[in-house]
Amino acid sequence: MTQRQTALAYLLLSPFLITFTIFLLIPVVYSLWLSFQSVSIYSDLFNVFGDLRFVGLRNYSDLLQDNHFLFSMLLTMVYAAITIPGTILLSLCLALLLNNSLPGKSLFRSAFFLPNILDMLVVGFVWQLIYSPKFGFLTVILEKVLNIHAFHDSGFLANPYTALPAIALAMILKGAGFGMILFLASLNNIPKDLFEAASIDGANRLEIFLNVTLPQLIPTILFLIVTGIMAALNGFTEIYAMSSGGPQFVGSKIFGGETLGATRIAGYYLWQVFSEGRYGYAAAMSYMMLLFALLISYLNVKFLQPRMN
Repeated sequence: MTQRQTALAYLLLSPFLITFTIFLLIPVVYSLWLSFQSVSIYSDLFNVFGDLRFVGLRNYSDLLQDNHFLFSMLLTMVYAAITIPGTILLSLCLALLLNNSLPGKSLFRSAFFLPNILDMLVVGFVWQLIYSPKFGFLTVILEKVLNIHAFHDSGFLANPYTALPAIALAMILKGAGFGMILFLASLNNIPKDLFEAASIDGANRLEIFLNVTLPQLIPTILFLIVTGIMAALNGFTEIYAMSSGGPQFVGSKIFGGETLGATRIAGYYLWQVFSEGRYGYAAAMSYMMLLFALLISYLNVKFLQPRMN
């Protein structure tokens, strides 16, 4: 490539590079620098070399002693442990059901995918009505059909033991359509010869699924796991719309006996800290969450990648 061609390539890339630098690279570097500063709501963030005070790793050390942060990370892991396997399982089931000549399959595919494109805030408000006490759809169904009246007065979102699973269920149903599309694409890319060879060898349907179909779907499963981890750590809108941190309860001695929110996962707690003007602390928290996400994603890749070969 000549110098002229190289210059032309950089010229064509310059709009992206400028946008990337202004809106992503600079904020990332600045937030990392901010995480080592003592910043309050009274600090002048536009005078970056002014009244900010360097505190080194103190924000990070304080995080490791913050019971609210530790509990929010625990809740996030529980939330991820419900939503990720649930979304993958439901998505795979839908894909297997619709990967055939079923009449109207295009309509069913569109119907199941539609919730994924709806705004998260709208979905949260709809599910808040479904879970609401007395006249909520799910509450009424449980009372009329199963004679369960435990949620008549409080509903699902005011109960500290059911609030987080209820939100997780809503997110599973919302995201299953996206996973279904990915699994359908993966199923259609599996060579037919593999199924024919397995049938000739006398394998039944279950054996074909476990030994032929499932190994070919590992890359899609890995992708859904990694994106699911990111979604759980960034979870905020669904919590804000449905429970605003959830019902409060007194934590165990492990968490200092403090009052904790039953659905205050890490993303929501990060927003709370930022809204209080503790910008340096919030920046440190975001990088702690990033390191956690990278670690979990790396472990998933190391575990699943050998099975992709």
